[in-house]
Amino acid sequence: MLKLLSYPLTVIFFLLFGLVLVIFHPIQWLCLKVFGYNAHKKSVSILNWFIMRCTNVLGTRYSFKNDQNIPTDRPLIIVTNHQSMYDIPPIIWYMRKYHPKFVSKIELGKGIPSVSYNLRHGGSALIDRKDPKQSITELQKLAKYISANNRSAVIFPEGTRSRNGVPKPFRTTGLKVMLKNAPEALVVPISINNSWKLLRYGKFPMGLGSHVTFEVHPPIENVGNTNELIAQVEKQIVSGIKTK
Repeated sequence: MLKLLSYPLTVIFFLLFGLVLVIFHPIQWLCLKVFGYNAHKKSVSILNWFIMRCTNVLGTRYSFKNDQNIPTDRPLIIVTNHQSMYDIPPIIWYMRKYHPKFVSKIELGKGIPSVSYNLRHGGSALIDRKDPKQSITELQKLAKYISANNRSAVIFPEGTRSRNGVPKPFRTTGLKVMLKNAPEALVVPISINNSWKLLRYGKFPMGLGSHVTFEVHPPIENVGNTNELIAQVEKQIVSGIKTK
């Protein structure tokens, strides 16, 4: 019965989602071209608030737990597990004062209203998974960018999303490049739960009634052995993931 109900609600969701993306595309352009970076950044934050509200049509709820005193005057490397594209809007909204930028696959850099424009012009890294040299160069640029501007980079070390919530082993190359090129950055682990349930049936229909939770763990200084640091970050993230 619940899956049957999800069909009409998913149609409504996609109509609202598409409308929001189309409306905010020219808003982003205007903000960036006329008013500059800060206005563009605010428009992106508001865009992602609206995307979250669109998912409320599906009965989706969000809880974002951040009890950490994270400074805004130094760069951050935000490391998190990955369950769906719906991981991203809450991070952009709730972590907005840290100016999050994303490591994203290059295919998302064109063809998607609002999303592609922000990825190309907002400071994120677009990597070609088939071209390791290009990927490393983009990650180096992103690391240097957040260092120069005291902003944050969000990286999903699993590489691809988990379709059932079970965490995948970290692929450490990208994270190592970030840590090496932004040595002063504070590492912020985040555990995400239940985002995968929005796609429990696949792309259509959407899952209903998901309670998506985020837990920000204590930040870790980028010092000492890199492999040990990454293992510590992975353990912290996995400890906060519920697989049921």
